Amino acid sequence: QVDLVESGGGSVQPGGSLTLSCAASGSIFEFNYMAWSRQAPGEQRELVASINVGGRLTYADSVEGRFTISRDAAANTVYLRMDSLRPEDTATYYCSGHILTRSYWGQGTQVTVFS
Repeated sequence: QVDLVESGGGSVQPGGSLTLSCAASGSIFEFNYMAWSRQAPGEQRELVASINVGGRLTYADSVEGRFTISRDAAANTVYLRMDSLRPEDTATYYCSGHILTRSYWGQGTQVTVFS
Protein backbone atom coordinates (compact mmCIF):
# COMPACT_ATOMS: atom_id res chain seq x y z
CA GLN A 1 0.00 0.00 0.00
CA VAL A 2 1.30 3.40 -0.99
CA ASP A 3 -0.05 6.63 0.43
CA LEU A 4 -0.06 9.87 -1.52
CA VAL A 5 -0.75 13.11 0.31
CA GLU A 6 -1.38 16.34 -1.56
CA SER A 7 -0.90 19.82 -0.14
CA GLY A 8 -0.57 23.38 -1.33
CA GLY A 9 -4.05 24.14 -2.58
CA GLY A 10 -5.76 27.41 -1.84
CA SER A 11 -7.50 30.45 -3.26
CA VAL A 12 -5.80 32.87 -5.62
CA GLN A 13 -6.76 35.63 -8.00
CA PRO A 14 -6.48 35.18 -11.76
CA GLY A 15 -2.88 35.45 -12.87
CA GLY A 16 -1.63 34.12 -9.56
CA SER A 17 0.48 31.07 -8.83
CA LEU A 18 0.34 28.03 -6.60
CA THR A 19 2.58 25.02 -6.14
CA LEU A 20 1.00 21.71 -5.21
CA SER A 21 2.99 18.96 -3.52
CA CYS A 22 2.39 15.23 -3.49
CA ALA A 23 4.31 13.31 -0.86
CA ALA A 24 4.57 9.55 -1.32
CA SER A 25 5.02 7.14 1.57
CA GLY A 26 7.65 5.30 -0.43
CA SER A 27 9.97 5.88 -3.35
CA ILE A 28 8.33 7.65 -6.27
CA PHE A 29 10.41 5.47 -8.59
CA GLU A 30 8.22 2.54 -7.59
CA PHE A 31 5.72 4.01 -10.04
CA ASN A 32 5.91 3.77 -13.81
CA TYR A 33 4.59 7.29 -13.83
CA MET A 34 2.98 9.86 -11.56
CA ALA A 35 0.40 12.40 -12.53
CA TRP A 36 -1.77 15.30 -11.51
CA SER A 37 -5.44 15.31 -12.47
CA ARG A 38 -8.26 17.67 -11.62
CA GLN A 39 -11.99 17.52 -11.33
CA ALA A 40 -14.39 20.42 -11.25
CA PRO A 41 -17.95 19.99 -9.91
CA GLY A 42 -20.17 18.26 -12.45
CA GLU A 43 -17.27 17.47 -14.77
CA GLN A 44 -15.13 14.44 -15.49
CA ARG A 45 -11.67 14.08 -14.03
CA GLU A 46 -9.06 15.50 -16.39
CA LEU A 47 -5.40 14.49 -16.63
CA VAL A 48 -3.37 17.67 -16.24
CA ALA A 49 0.27 16.57 -16.25
CA SER A 50 2.40 13.46 -15.86
CA ILE A 51 6.00 12.46 -15.36
CA ASN A 52 7.27 8.97 -16.02
CA VAL A 53 10.12 7.11 -14.39
CA GLY A 54 12.45 8.28 -17.16
CA GLY A 55 11.49 11.91 -16.65
CA ARG A 56 9.28 12.31 -19.71
CA LEU A 57 6.69 15.04 -19.16
CA THR A 58 3.23 15.42 -20.64
CA TYR A 59 0.67 18.22 -20.26
CA ALA A 60 -2.94 18.81 -21.16
CA ASP A 61 -3.33 21.43 -23.87
CA SER A 62 -5.28 23.59 -21.44
CA VAL A 63 -2.28 23.97 -19.10
CA GLU A 64 0.68 23.72 -21.51
CA GLY A 65 3.07 26.58 -20.88
CA ARG A 66 1.46 27.53 -17.57
CA PHE A 67 1.89 24.43 -15.39
CA THR A 68 5.09 22.55 -14.64
CA ILE A 69 5.34 19.07 -13.13
CA SER A 70 8.55 18.12 -11.39
CA ARG A 71 9.87 15.73 -8.77
CA ASP A 72 12.31 15.48 -5.91
CA ALA A 73 13.34 11.85 -5.56
CA ALA A 74 15.14 12.41 -2.27
CA ALA A 75 11.93 13.83 -0.79
CA ASN A 76 9.66 11.28 -2.50
CA THR A 77 7.62 14.22 -3.70
CA VAL A 78 6.09 15.33 -6.99
CA TYR A 79 5.16 18.95 -7.55
CA LEU A 80 2.81 20.89 -9.79
CA ARG A 81 3.77 24.51 -10.25
CA MET A 82 0.79 26.46 -11.58
CA ASP A 83 1.30 29.94 -13.03
CA SER A 84 -1.05 32.35 -14.78
CA LEU A 85 -4.00 30.72 -13.10
CA ARG A 86 -7.44 31.21 -14.60
CA PRO A 87 -10.93 30.81 -13.13
CA GLU A 88 -11.37 27.69 -15.27
CA ASP A 89 -8.47 26.08 -13.37
CA THR A 90 -10.71 25.91 -10.31
CA ALA A 91 -11.02 22.25 -9.30
CA THR A 92 -9.95 19.61 -6.86
CA TYR A 93 -6.48 18.45 -7.85
CA TYR A 94 -5.43 14.84 -7.33
CA CYS A 95 -2.04 13.22 -7.35
CA SER A 96 -1.74 9.65 -8.58
CA GLY A 97 0.90 6.97 -8.97
CA HIS A 98 0.63 4.15 -11.49
CA ILE A 99 2.34 0.76 -11.56
CA LEU A 100 1.27 -1.46 -14.45
CA THR A 101 -2.44 -2.03 -13.77
CA ARG A 102 -2.47 -0.55 -10.27
CA SER A 103 -3.22 3.05 -9.47
CA TYR A 104 -2.95 4.95 -6.22
CA TRP A 105 -4.66 8.27 -5.56
CA GLY A 106 -4.37 10.99 -3.00
CA GLN A 107 -7.30 12.62 -1.28
CA GLY A 108 -7.19 15.79 -3.35
CA THR A 109 -6.51 19.43 -2.67
CA GLN A 110 -8.80 22.30 -3.64
CA VAL A 111 -7.66 25.10 -5.93
CA THR A 112 -9.96 28.08 -6.37
CA VAL A 113 -9.20 30.93 -8.76
CA PHE A 114 -11.55 33.86 -8.24
CA SER A 115 -11.85 37.45 -9.35
